[in-house]
Amino acid sequence: MRVSYYIYYRVAPAESARTRALVEAVQAALLLESGVQGKLLRRTDDASTWMEIYEFIEDTEWFESALGRLLDQHGFAACLAQDSRRHIERFTHM
Repeated sequence: MRVSYYIYYRVAPAESARTRALVEAVQAALLLESGVQGKLLRRTDDASTWMEIYEFIEDTEWFESALGRLLDQHGFAACLAQDSRRHIERFTHM
């Protein structure tokens, strides 16, 4: 079963540039490790709401572990807006 991940969160406004660089570094590392190309989007009506998309993941256990490890290594939690967290939605392909 292949799964796509839609992960959204709010970024602290003062951390936008840092967060973008950090997410791009995490996505580059994931690409090297797994061949998975992530996408980064920002909500049109709220620049503090961002979304990462990762599609066609076959080994979800490995993916979630690798993504968590890379986010921790880069200190991602410090980029989140106060009282925000990463919301993870998983969808299967039909």
